Amino acid sequence: MKVLILAGGLGTRLGEETNIKPKPMVGIGGYPILWHIMKIYSHYGFNEFVILTGYKQEVIKDYFVNYYMNNSDVTVDLSTNDVTVHQNHCEPFKVTMLYTGRNTKTAGRIKKAQKYIGNEPFMLTYGDGVSDIAIPALIENHKKSGNLCTLTAYQPEGRWGALGINETGTITNFSEKPKESGSWINAGFFVCEPGIFDYIPEDCEELMWEQDPLKNLARDGMLNSYKHNGFWHAMDMLKDKEDLNKMWAENKAPWKIWD
Repeated sequence: MKVLILAGGLGTRLGEETNIKPKPMVGIGGYPILWHIMKIYSHYGFNEFVILTGYKQEVIKDYFVNYYMNNSDVTVDLSTNDVTVHQNHCEPFKVTMLYTGRNTKTAGRIKKAQKYIGNEPFMLTYGDGVSDIAIPALIENHKKSGNLCTLTAYQPEGRWGALGINETGTITNFSEKPKESGSWINAGFFVCEPGIFDYIPEDCEELMWEQDPLKNLARDGMLNSYKHNGFWHAMDMLKDKEDLNKMWAENKAPWKIWD
């Protein structure tokens, strides 16, 4: 099963770093967050990726085209121009990098990948979120649902503490980081049947996947949810980047499910 990763965004809330690279190439512990996401899937044996690129797509292409040499020990004989590779630290990834346009919205990027998918189920996620999600359980949940699409649902913690206050002004309970009003959000990590392409029109460069396609799938009873109660974290702002890097540096990264 192939894995599509949306990697064309600007990432404007991450500061100056995204002036020189696309958001999915912003690093955690010296590796792009895109690499971390791919390692999650690879841990479960899914190694065929289609990266849907846009903004500064050349940075992603350069990274993977040069990955073999940049992750190997090499000797260069300058007198003969011979290069000897001594030890290789590469991944089993097979990566197709599909340029989908600088300003194309998410549904348009997905639609352009249809010819690389064919008539087979596939997985899809965003290039800025990591999780300890169990991919086989997600796939099994999707198969049992019989629906065209399954998205991973997640209950985020609130950013601030919540207080319970009675009529006299006394605080009756305090919760440091409560779940936000019990609501579930779209955390990506989709499993899709090829039938989802029928929900994305041909002329769709301005269409968001999260708008009409998902809304219409839900309307038709074809959108399933897989509730994930473990770890999930998106890298939207500088603080998110700092938090994720801190977890990695302290060897407390819950998404690092590989050896």
